[in-house]
Amino acid sequence: MKKISVVIPMYYEEEVVKECYIRTKVVLNGLNNFEHEIIFVNDGSKDKTLEYLEEIADKDNNVKVISFSRNFGHQVAVTAGLKYVTGDCCLIIDSDMQDPPELLVDMIKLWEQGNDVIYAKRKVRKGESKFKLITAKMFYRILNGLSDVEIPKDTGDFRLADRKVIDVINSMPEHNKFLRGLFSWVGFKQTPIEYERQERFAGKTKYPLKKMLKLASDGIISFSTKPLKLIGGIGIISIFISIILLVYALVSYIFNLNNLASGWTSMMVAITFFAGVQLVSIWMISEYIARIYDDTKKRPEYIIDKKINIEEE
Repeated sequence: MKKISVVIPMYYEEEVVKECYIRTKVVLNGLNNFEHEIIFVNDGSKDKTLEYLEEIADKDNNVKVISFSRNFGHQVAVTAGLKYVTGDCCLIIDSDMQDPPELLVDMIKLWEQGNDVIYAKRKVRKGESKFKLITAKMFYRILNGLSDVEIPKDTGDFRLADRKVIDVINSMPEHNKFLRGLFSWVGFKQTPIEYERQERFAGKTKYPLKKMLKLASDGIISFSTKPLKLIGGIGIISIFISIILLVYALVSYIFNLNNLASGWTSMMVAITFFAGVQLVSIWMISEYIARIYDDTKKRPEYIIDKKINIEEE
């Protein structure tokens, strides 16, 4: 009998833990021809999230719990869950119930038809601000413009993946993972499934602007070197601009055109422009170097404080 794994990261989700478990469990119990497991990853929550997860795991041996020593981030939490997957396929879903676990039934059908990755594509995104909707669209268009790999628009981490795909993802040692990008990068047979994203069941979003920017940064830097090439282009343009300014200054001096602004203004404009170009260039380069530095330190991506219902190999 085949087995389905479900990975659910959680961060300060005490208000949704029980609802998330119940809805997911009902769907899994309805799949009579499959065994199942649910892997909850507590990403350093300090509320009652872990307490509720422990209660659930105590009553249901198919529920596994991984609890971090502190908050390491959503992508890291999903990565940790994938390491402990034992099923023939795996569903990745958030705990807030914006992504309906009931969609798993249709995903399984597509998986049985030979698709290796079934990614959920949002037709409607309820309960989200116009700012988030606009920035999300801009992000995916910018990312696909820079990346050599096409990453599906209007998607998140909500997807079903075959065991062989999970094994490939697990074999990648890099830090600062952008998982939806990695799932596109590995290839295999992939197909979308559309759905309407609902409002959160309870609580508040754990993805403020700062984390959204971090995710966007990871996505662009992990899947594109074009920003580095862009620096070269900016440098060449800057050189041409400086040559044009120099020629203009010489011509004005030789022919006494007297149309040069007094030195301070033109000097400050030139200095601030080129200083800005240099600082932006250094910042872009430093982002790439920082990721190389993270990988060379060989530190673990996360530290596990507690495991429940997980057998050590």
